[in-house]
Amino acid sequence: MFDLVDDLALNMNKSFINCRGLVRGTNKIGRRELLRLGLGGFTSLSMPGLFNLRNLGGAENQSEKTAIILVWLRGGCSHLDTFDPKPDSPAEYRGPFKQINTNVPGIQLTELLPGLAGIANKYTLLRSIAHSGGGHPAGSLQMLSGDPDAQDKPGPKYPDWMSIANYLRSGGTKSIPNYVAVNPVDRYDSFTIAGSTYLGSGYDAFKILGDPNNPQFSIPNIGLKDFAQRDRLAERVGLRKSLSQVLRSIDETSNSLAMDQFERQALDMFLSPKAQTAFDLSLEPEKVRDRYGRNSWGQQCLMARRLVESGVDIVTTEFDGPLCGRVANWDDHAVNHHVFDALKYRAPFFDQAVTALIEDIYARGLEKRVLVAVGGEFGRTPRISHVASSGGGVASAAAGVVQPGRDHWPRAGSFLFAGGGIQTGQIIGATDKKGEDPISRKVSPEDFLATIYQHLGIDYKNIALKDFSGRPTPIIRSGEAITELARTQS
Repeated sequence: MFDLVDDLALNMNKSFINCRGLVRGTNKIGRRELLRLGLGGFTSLSMPGLFNLRNLGGAENQSEKTAIILVWLRGGCSHLDTFDPKPDSPAEYRGPFKQINTNVPGIQLTELLPGLAGIANKYTLLRSIAHSGGGHPAGSLQMLSGDPDAQDKPGPKYPDWMSIANYLRSGGTKSIPNYVAVNPVDRYDSFTIAGSTYLGSGYDAFKILGDPNNPQFSIPNIGLKDFAQRDRLAERVGLRKSLSQVLRSIDETSNSLAMDQFERQALDMFLSPKAQTAFDLSLEPEKVRDRYGRNSWGQQCLMARRLVESGVDIVTTEFDGPLCGRVANWDDHAVNHHVFDALKYRAPFFDQAVTALIEDIYARGLEKRVLVAVGGEFGRTPRISHVASSGGGVASAAAGVVQPGRDHWPRAGSFLFAGGGIQTGQIIGATDKKGEDPISRKVSPEDFLATIYQHLGIDYKNIALKDFSGRPTPIIRSGEAITELARTQS
């Protein structure tokens, strides 16, 4: 580690010298060269997404600043077999799972979710979200960025709501990012489903990869545990001041200010005990880790709670991988999974993790400022299909064996919302008796996004951000915040 510290100091010295040489030869340097030289000192750190640190926006009063946790079910969860059961629908629609009562009269879930059934007073279910994006990329882009295009595309046209919120809530400094993705919501196979686009990569997430349940899990370059190492690096921080002075003499515009901010914040992350503590799950009592579930989803949710408690504004975490079954997502076509075996397999992990997260948000006094949203890009077809499996494995019969599945269904889906100061213990909207279409309180993706912006204190009706051509582009092109999810507690 001392070698790493020395390398950092050496590279910073080189960057300083190079910049000083440039000053002698010109009055101004380009932004790209400025950032390359100024940040060159940190390349030895291999810090993922160093530019992501541009936006470590701080809050003067973290106890009052709202935050959000998105739990994303990549592939699309069957609404009928979880949050919107249809026990009276015809056999070709009705799944095998029984409905169970919750602790709120009139609200029922399927038997797969006993934990959530016991805390229905702490969340609200939206059962009537619908859109036109029938493919995973299009559906995801509609839900995450409000892109109305029904066709799949390789990447986003508009920035996702997370990057926009990160951009708009920047300012000040703190030693932990505004926006952290724990198992990022960013791709579906070869498609990119989220990103900062014309805002710039500085507003993408600080990404946490790997399984937090793995005993060997660690996040590179977050904090220095050894005080001597911190002191040794801190002795060299004075170079930053010299570099900043040179840069300001080169250009008093945002170029030099951005350079100073990048450098300072990268050092803050590297030196900060607070950042190290926020990501360190070993500091949690064993019984708490057990309550969330000793698996990737459980520990992802526990880290999400720790992060918002430490001052992170936006946390996303994606539920996919081995806990989903053979194809590692919620895309329960019959060729992929036996849909009901897959749901039965993953439901205990899901139910335990999300229940623990919601309970903890309330138990730790975060329920007024932290909103938890749980869902995916769309629901699944109410009519059950029967197709031959493409391969055997967890929750899938051997190749060639016909099994049940549910396909993509953007016409109806469900989302869960907890905390956030909202009125809980309610149902918003309804679908018809087969679960095919909303029959009351139909909600669009941009209504969903407007609701998130409203929670985060963002004026979605009046804010427009410049796109690549410099044209102001509204962050919401249509849509209104869902009134039933407005904050009732401050």
